[in-house]
Amino acid sequence: MINKEKIILIGAGLAGPLLANYMAQRGYVVTIIESRPDMRKVPISAGRSINLALSARGIQALKEIGLYNRIKPIATSMKGRMIHDLDGTTHMLPYGQTDEEIIFSVSRAQLNMELMNLAEESENVTILFNHKLISADFDHYKLFLQELDTNSHKELSFTRVIGCDGSASVLREAIINKSTVKYIKKPLGHGYKELTIPPSESGDFQIESNALHIWPRGNYMLIALPNKDYSFTCTLFFPIEGVVSFETVKTENDILHLFQSQFPDTMELMPTLIEDFQNNPTGELASVYCKPWHFQDKALLIGDAAHAIVPFFGQGMNASFQDCSILAGLIDMNKNDWKTIFDAFSATQVENGHAIADMAIENYIEMRDHVNDIEYKKKRTLELKLERMYPGQFIPRYSMVAFHQIPYSEVYERGEKQFKIINELLKLDPTGKSIDRELVKNMLPNSSLNS
Repeated sequence: MINKEKIILIGAGLAGPLLANYMAQRGYVVTIIESRPDMRKVPISAGRSINLALSARGIQALKEIGLYNRIKPIATSMKGRMIHDLDGTTHMLPYGQTDEEIIFSVSRAQLNMELMNLAEESENVTILFNHKLISADFDHYKLFLQELDTNSHKELSFTRVIGCDGSASVLREAIINKSTVKYIKKPLGHGYKELTIPPSESGDFQIESNALHIWPRGNYMLIALPNKDYSFTCTLFFPIEGVVSFETVKTENDILHLFQSQFPDTMELMPTLIEDFQNNPTGELASVYCKPWHFQDKALLIGDAAHAIVPFFGQGMNASFQDCSILAGLIDMNKNDWKTIFDAFSATQVENGHAIADMAIENYIEMRDHVNDIEYKKKRTLELKLERMYPGQFIPRYSMVAFHQIPYSEVYERGEKQFKIINELLKLDPTGKSIDRELVKNMLPNSSLNS
């Protein structure tokens, strides 16, 4: 059954084609506007192809649209964080308690292309590449576009427009200019640079393949995620400015000194280090806080356009995919009552977006600074012990985020309460070996968590 509504999605990154699939399966005719060329025909630039961590929320959405079985073969499992100390020693910190509690490394580009392929398999979806949104006229339901191939301008009418156009969203700007939407962008002060560990000469992985590797160094860190071609995509998260920063580390000697002193065990693994560091772009990191995420019953924001977050909980894509899943559920419940759909979406998702943005920043500090701290290790051991003792009632915050569908705002609240329990236990026994069951019983919420 075809719905006559003209649904326009801005952006053919990850969230746009995913949402297009949900909408097309519900009979809507969808047009996606994308400013970039078709990545299936034009090579993407080096340094922007960072692979992503796929976990429960993202997997659920891919299953709902029928794409997961295509993605699973291109995903590499990661069972924990492999910590690389300065002296070259390594140790594994598992993500969860069981073999099922793992996350997956997946190529952003491959996932994006598969999402577009599936969308275009439907007669209901059209993607207009090289079309840039310039402005929106909500009063007259018109979008003004620039066709980049010809530098010509065109108008497009719509009944609903949804911005999936990332942290620099043009549609969000149009909504802000027209309404009382509250918006703030908080730069992290740190940026990132993509680097590479290629396969070994024999064509194998050079380091453990089923792990997310971290070189934590206090104010910065290096990470590495495995790829299906036996390479690793590495990312250096580093201050933008300062004594040791992207501002000061530029020459070959600067780069060599940084890696020889801070990441010495990577030197033999990265033959193109100097070239990659100097040629690949430096990306900036920021969190976007916006409220509400819609304007009347005409326009809506999802994904990074509504809640861009820093990538340290591996949830940017997963949160965006969950947006699409929740929006689809609201459409099913409310049919074409778009005011109710958009109102309900903002009412539930804004606080979740803010919560995961805050948790991602906290997790950056944990990853780069605390994972080797003795107190952190004691708390982590206690977390896992309490989870075994109180299944369903006590779930570590990372597990709630990565392996469950629990709303992020509830995860944040539960996590804060659980941190208090752990701190109280460590006051009673600083070794963390004994557990006061009466204290835990009194402090734990009575109800089990819904996953």
